[in-house]
Formats: sequence, structure tokens, C-alpha cells
Amino acid sequence: MYDICTYQIEVQGQVDEKDLNAMSPLQMRVVRVDLGRTLFSVHADQSGLIGLMRYLHGRGIVLLSVLCERSTLTRLFPENIRENS
Repeated sequence: MYDICTYQIEVQGQVDEKDLNAMSPLQMRVVRVDLGRTLFSVHADQSGLIGLMRYLHGRGIVLLSVLCERSTLTRLFPENIRENS
């Protein structure tokens, strides 16, 4: 839960990076802007991601997908990953 991950978040519409980061709790980097979709990435733990999702929702931005990429440390030390039993 406290692992820092890189999240790839896709939202509906074309969103400007400066506009996204103006009052955001986390700094986001736009990866790709397509017709009707924007993909950006952010480094955060789960609580940071929840705050970011609340921020986006409050601005009326529609989330299309959220993908978590494990951090390098988690990949190097897999014993830190707890499986749900």
C-alpha cells in the first residue's frame, strides 16, 4: 500500500498538462494526447492516487483507465509484495 508506483491514467478529452498541474496535489506528465483521450503518468502511493482521483473527479474529468506499474524497488525485492490469500 505504501509502495510508490508509476500510474498511467487515461482520461476522456484533450487535457493540457499545465491545466492538469495548476492545482493538482501531484505533478502529472502528459504521455499522449489523442482525439478524445489524454494519457498521463504520475508517481504516487495509493493514498496519493486516491487524492488525485478525487481532484480529477472534482474538476469533472472522466477517468477511462488507471494502470499501475510497480516501482523498480518492488521488482528488485519481490519479497515485499504480499499476495492476497
